[in-house]
Amino acid sequence: MSGPDTLPAPRALPAVDRLAAAPGLAGLTERCGRRLVVAAAREVLAECRAALRDGAAAPLQEDLAGAVAARLQAWTAPPLKPVFNLTGILLHTNLGRAQLSDAAVAALQAAATGAVNLEYDLASGRRGDRDSHLSGWLCRLTGAEAAVAVNNNAAAVMLALNSLASRREVPVSRGELVEIGGSFRLPAIMAKAGCRLREVGTTNRTHARDFEEAIGPRTALLLQVHRSNFAITGFTHTVPLAELADLAHRAGLPLMVDLGSGTLLDLARFGLPPEPTVQAVLAAGADLVTFSGDKMLGGPQAGLIVGRAAPIARIRRNPMLRALRLDKLRIAALAASLPPHADPDVLVRELPFYRALARRPAAIGAQAQALAPALQAALGPGFRVAVAATDCEVGSGAAPTATLPSFALRIERAGRAGSSPAKLAARLRGLPRPVIGRLRRDGLDLDLRALEEDAALASAFAALMADGPPA
Repeated sequence: MSGPDTLPAPRALPAVDRLAAAPGLAGLTERCGRRLVVAAAREVLAECRAALRDGAAAPLQEDLAGAVAARLQAWTAPPLKPVFNLTGILLHTNLGRAQLSDAAVAALQAAATGAVNLEYDLASGRRGDRDSHLSGWLCRLTGAEAAVAVNNNAAAVMLALNSLASRREVPVSRGELVEIGGSFRLPAIMAKAGCRLREVGTTNRTHARDFEEAIGPRTALLLQVHRSNFAITGFTHTVPLAELADLAHRAGLPLMVDLGSGTLLDLARFGLPPEPTVQAVLAAGADLVTFSGDKMLGGPQAGLIVGRAAPIARIRRNPMLRALRLDKLRIAALAASLPPHADPDVLVRELPFYRALARRPAAIGAQAQALAPALQAALGPGFRVAVAATDCEVGSGAAPTATLPSFALRIERAGRAGSSPAKLAARLRGLPRPVIGRLRRDGLDLDLRALEEDAALASAFAALMADGPPA
């Protein structure tokens, strides 16, 4: 015989409207609206009917309202969660790449909460140009004559090629036909841009004569591509940029360079091998350079095209530009991210990515020593926590063969009775603010080079402890 708070059969479940009107759901109805509460109640009741038909125990009345509340909270929770990036990859594509500066966040918030002069010229009172908010700083920093911004670097490459080389040939070295994350393949982008790829040279060696022999009446431009995420070593040769630019210009052709990550600062000051800077590539003779905004530039996702005024003007006349342009939020954040690049000392102080690059290993080690006891207490005797020297990567195709010295909290199982590192990693991902580390064959590393919030991570460890030792 059923008790007073149980529902013995599917037909005895409350009606959708009655469940949606439960007193415990009043606050959610006010916040989410009645329609959404009714939809959640309908789903919960449908699942209960199916479970009862399969012999499940009848739910309590208050449990039904709780299930509706839980569903609404899941539906309305922000899908993007802040996480701790302790992977040892500073510009982690899957975790959003560069973290914005405080100034960029403030500019983004200001643009988001009111009307702005996005395409309005305040001096004349007439329609303005959204690229004008970025082109001044981009030209000042790189030495370019003109600039245009779109929503990512793949779009920048495709737009430039479509504008300058549609239905024509573009010679590219075989050693530069890259594929990067998300199955981005240069040949596929070129095909979508409407131009014909003309492969020259070999995978490991390409000479100026290979390009020279490929130039013909159908050639639109020469293209050089940064080798993101890999390196070719050994018996190799690539055409020096200045030589390739001279060859292109003698043939009356523009030279376009896709730098991928793109940097405006010599990375040698951080102990990294030199990467070609945007300004150096332009000075060597490139007519167009494309690069990303959310990698080493330290801004939001964007694709930037800088170079000579004439080809930029052709790009700006392409109707495709409207489909790829930036909105006011990314323009605001990107505009605030550019001025610090004028001074390396300001850059290191203001942009989180460069702060992480500049950290001294000794400081990271001291940070790890301070956090290790809290993590050990949270994990209990099933794990051992140690401070270990490790290597950190830049990520997102930048400096693909180089690493920076760092320190990690290394977690290993204490004997066979302990939980597996993979299960622990899953448990850390399930915290209110997930902790994302790097699984190794025999443990889990939490690399601290990118960590600026020691107290917040300690709170995450405390939340782990509150849930009990990992099983």
